[in-house]
Amino acid sequence: MDSHNPDSKVLEDRNVFIIIGFFSFSVLAFLVWLIYFKPGADLAGEISWVSSLPALNAFLNTLTSIFLITGLTFIKQNKIDWHKKAMFAATGTSALFLISYIAYHHFHGDTKFIATGLIRPVYFGILISHILLSAIQVPLILSTLYLALTKKFVRHKKVARVTFPIWLYVSVTGVLIFILLRWFNV
Repeated sequence: MDSHNPDSKVLEDRNVFIIIGFFSFSVLAFLVWLIYFKPGADLAGEISWVSSLPALNAFLNTLTSIFLITGLTFIKQNKIDWHKKAMFAATGTSALFLISYIAYHHFHGDTKFIATGLIRPVYFGILISHILLSAIQVPLILSTLYLALTKKFVRHKKVARVTFPIWLYVSVTGVLIFILLRWFNV
C-alpha cells in the first residue's frame, strides 16, 4: 500500500482492526469452549503444578495492575519511554496470565463457587462484570497497542481512556475472584 496516500492508511487501519476483531472473537470463543464445554483433562491431581496456577494468575493480575497504574503515572509526567516500558510489561504479564489461565482450565476445568449466603450474589456480580469486560478487553488492548505502535497518538489516547479502566478493573477483579474462591469456597 502507498504509505503516502491517506486512503490507503485508512484501509490499512480498517484491515488491522478487522484482524484484531477476528482474533479477539476467536480467543473469546476458544475460552468459552475451554471453560464451559470442554471437560477437564482429569490430570490436575497428577500434575502438581496445576494447583498453583490460580495463585500465579492472581500474582500476574496484580503485576498487571501495578504496571498499568505505573504506566498511567508515567504518561501523566510525560515520561514517554517509561510509559512504554510499563505498558509493554502490563501486556506481557497479561499474556502470561492468559497462557497460565488456559493451562489451568485445560487440566482442571471450571471451578464452581459453592459458598452460600450473601457472598454468593456478591461473587457472581463481580464474576459476571469481570467476564463481560474481559470479553471486550482483548480488542481494546490490541487496538490501543496498534495505535501507539503506528504513532497515531491522538486516537491512541482516546482509545486508551476506555481501555485503561476496563483493563485495570479486569485485572483487579481477577485477584478479587481468586481471593473469594480461596476464602469462601471451602
